[in-house]
Amino acid sequence: MCGIVGYIGDKNAVEIIMAGLRRLEYRGYDSAGVAVIKDGQLECVKSLGKLVVMDAKLEASALSGPIGIGHTRWATHGAPSETNSHPHFDGPMEIAVVHNGIIENFQELRAQLESEGVEFRSQTDTETIAHLIRKYYDRQDGDRQEVGHDLFAAVQRALHDVEGAYAIGVLCKHHPDVLVAARHGSPLIVGLGDGEAFIGSDVPAIMKYTRQVLYIDNGQVCEIRRDGHKIEDLEGNPVEMEVKSVDWDDAAAEKEGFPHFMLKEIHQQPNVIRNTLAGRVREGSDEVQLPDMKLDAQELKDCKKIMVVACGTAWHAGLVGKFIIEKYAKIPVEVDVASEFRYRDPILDPNTIVMPVSQSGETADTLEAIRIARRRGAKVVSIVNAVGSSIARESDGVIYQQAGHEIGVASTKAYTSQICCFSLFTIYLAELRGAMSQEDAREMIAHLRELPDKLQWIIDNHDAVKRCADDPKYRDAQSALFLGRNVNFPSALEGALKLKEISYIHAEGYGAGEMKHGPIALVTNELPVVCIAPRSETYDKMVSNIQEVRARDGIVLSVATQGDEAIKQHSDDVLYVPDCFEAFSPILVAVPLQLLAYYIAANRGCDVDQPRNLAKSVTVE
Repeated sequence: MCGIVGYIGDKNAVEIIMAGLRRLEYRGYDSAGVAVIKDGQLECVKSLGKLVVMDAKLEASALSGPIGIGHTRWATHGAPSETNSHPHFDGPMEIAVVHNGIIENFQELRAQLESEGVEFRSQTDTETIAHLIRKYYDRQDGDRQEVGHDLFAAVQRALHDVEGAYAIGVLCKHHPDVLVAARHGSPLIVGLGDGEAFIGSDVPAIMKYTRQVLYIDNGQVCEIRRDGHKIEDLEGNPVEMEVKSVDWDDAAAEKEGFPHFMLKEIHQQPNVIRNTLAGRVREGSDEVQLPDMKLDAQELKDCKKIMVVACGTAWHAGLVGKFIIEKYAKIPVEVDVASEFRYRDPILDPNTIVMPVSQSGETADTLEAIRIARRRGAKVVSIVNAVGSSIARESDGVIYQQAGHEIGVASTKAYTSQICCFSLFTIYLAELRGAMSQEDAREMIAHLRELPDKLQWIIDNHDAVKRCADDPKYRDAQSALFLGRNVNFPSALEGALKLKEISYIHAEGYGAGEMKHGPIALVTNELPVVCIAPRSETYDKMVSNIQEVRARDGIVLSVATQGDEAIKQHSDDVLYVPDCFEAFSPILVAVPLQLLAYYIAANRGCDVDQPRNLAKSVTVE
């Protein structure tokens, strides 16, 4: 997730911006850039890689100035490169823009601007914003008077054309005393100091300099000067905003007030799913678009089999993907643990699509599985979070998760975004192959769009999870079982993995129908059994499994659909999720299971973000 820092005042903006960007390194990035105005000139330095590379280039350039904007980029449109890194500029290089977010209609905007004679330098969505601002900066507009050469008004007018999420900072060489910022969807703050002001995508970026903060809201534009500011909405209506005082300490700042990165990342999931959908299912559109899918329609139609290869949590996401693809796209799917795939003799041919799934895009076993697949003529379509990663580069097509950098070793937001990517791919593939009608595709897209609000409801109403985590029968358990059926069998595996990896409680996930084939021998009055039982076609069978556990004095914690009162009589405790389209329910049930594991681990005093013996990315065999 990109980082933004901006400054206006009497100090050297470059030093302040770079210090702020270092405080945002935890967000992850692949390139960086800084632009400043000095003596009427707009100058810029960019670099690929870490900020130490940027430091060296800045020292060599002696870049400085009292007003500037800076950016660390987590690539979404266009591979990591200096050309694609921010800031981006208008044609004459007089307006600079930094941007966090995704412009969903940038391709249409780009085509329109190119038809008007604009030449683009990069492959990014952000550059369209710079050219749009220039377009309106140069002309009077009938709807808004005095737009010409009014930077603030030009930004407002340009953002009327933009669809998607954005937090932006804007400079213009002709306005050396003005910094303009705006947001919709992506976070943005303005910091106020004595004769100076700041912008940032997160509080940590500016905490060293001020604790007085304005939290810019959706659809608002802020003009910032050394001695004051004004805020308006996109229609030009003034906005009055209270200045907030931030009292976080330095450690908490990077976590945005959360005690651990894992909890922060759990809470990010509503926005993560919005970002994963952004650019793929635009507002008002009834079709899925996969812009980085390099396979042509005929290659997808000719597919006879899909093989998913992944490790750990990504493997669980692949198991959910198998259920969804087979049910709706009508293509057989195999799911392999990547470390095993490479040691067997898989049957592959040019009509096979191999789908690696990896948050980092650098998982060693998954990479080797791709290479085996390609040597045997199979096509590769990957689900990856890291743009420009090895897996992304070695794939024929990519579906980027757009989940932002995940720091907690135990994956949370990456898992739910991977399932969302599988869902998008399924709709895309099923409609292309004629396995799904346009009406059914439209219905599934509508259900996907409902997920962020439903996730937010779970997060806002998770007191029951905290009570369970405080209860000794869960907190002090030596072992636990997780049971699920059909599309939520993988949810049982994932819930057990989360608990064991961060709380060190032994836990196993099973298909509930397998309980009588062994695990039922473990059921006692000291064994918690987490039963994943949202309303579904297998609900009655899950209730029967729950009753079998209860008959043997097992402790039952059910995850059920909101409003299901009947399940209480069979359960010791119930965690509710909103009613949901069944195929997408694993995205919802993941959250209470993540929270349960988190709070139990925190109550046991475990190192939640860095559990013992584990690494975030396994880049060795």
